[in-house]
Amino acid sequence: MTVVIGAGIAGVMAARFLHEEGGEVLLVDRSRVPASGGSGAAGAFISPKIGKGGPLQELTNEAFAFAHRFYRERFPEQFHPTGVLRIPKNPEDKTRFALYEPHNYRPFERWDAARAAAAGYRNVPGGFFFPEAGDADAQEVCRLAAAGIPFVQMDIRKLERTGGLWQLIGNDGMIEADSVVLATGYESPLLDLRYMGIRGLWGSRGDYATARRFPVSCHKDFSLSSTRNGRVKLGATHVKHPEPCRICDGRPLAELERKASAIADTADFRLIETFCGMRATSRDHFPLVGPVIDAERTLEEFPEVMRGAKVELIHYENLWILNGLGGRGFVFAPLMARHLARHILRGESFDGRIHPDRLFWKWARRLPNEWRVEN
Repeated sequence: MTVVIGAGIAGVMAARFLHEEGGEVLLVDRSRVPASGGSGAAGAFISPKIGKGGPLQELTNEAFAFAHRFYRERFPEQFHPTGVLRIPKNPEDKTRFALYEPHNYRPFERWDAARAAAAGYRNVPGGFFFPEAGDADAQEVCRLAAAGIPFVQMDIRKLERTGGLWQLIGNDGMIEADSVVLATGYESPLLDLRYMGIRGLWGSRGDYATARRFPVSCHKDFSLSSTRNGRVKLGATHVKHPEPCRICDGRPLAELERKASAIADTADFRLIETFCGMRATSRDHFPLVGPVIDAERTLEEFPEVMRGAKVELIHYENLWILNGLGGRGFVFAPLMARHLARHILRGESFDGRIHPDRLFWKWARRLPNEWRVEN
């Protein structure tokens, strides 16, 4: 049996694909329902990445293509492919759009200011419109993806390998498993994962009632959804601060509301509900999908790695991670989960772009000559 720890979008997708590949799966979370943390607070905007090309944009757009098909087929009532208009963040970004265009995901359309205004967006110079993009109902997608998979509410406090099995120990019991998938997001208290550089990015979302009709979603350095049933979503992964609640002073949406009012008529927006949560990202912004290194044993047995030597890394047996999806969790999760499930159950090799080992070598070289694990 494989136990997946964490029931955000990464965890539920890992459990779903393991289940569909024929594996015996148990989903565990400290909350009683899936998507109670950062995933539940997500706007779940599903769109391609724009830029000047490169591995991260290529991977993101591969994941988008897979996610678009996956959500349309599996969750047609919860995925809303109304299209997303990507507009420049500032005048400098506007000049860069000409450089981005050759690398755009296709199909796309080049919109001018008049076309953007017809969609309800003012003071906008135009941008790239991606007709296959859209947004999803975050909590509903997670709930439905977890349907039919055994679920246990437990706060796992300790993870041990004993007698060929993993023991997941909580305050109110213990679970034994052949293998474990860590999908715990920005919190990784069970093992030393410092080499992965996982850190939290705070995100906020507001759901608003409005009589305004926005036929397409818009993304700048925040996202405003199309109108459905008299409601829109406004959100962003936008605060990089260890204490985000302190700096927002009780108004996490104030800055987003100000930005939105500059490009749309928001005068009648009435806040219905606020969602906030932390998303996890890696040091290099690529997802983390694969086996987990026993960093303490590796450094003790091969201290020369701290001087740049290449050695055979020591991994924990039957322990995997799916993490670091950042603000694009609903884009990355389906494809990354399929990669992981097919590796665990079929032995398929990992894409080097997402393999967590990539981050170990540079981290190890930065350590002092005498390494000590912090308890």
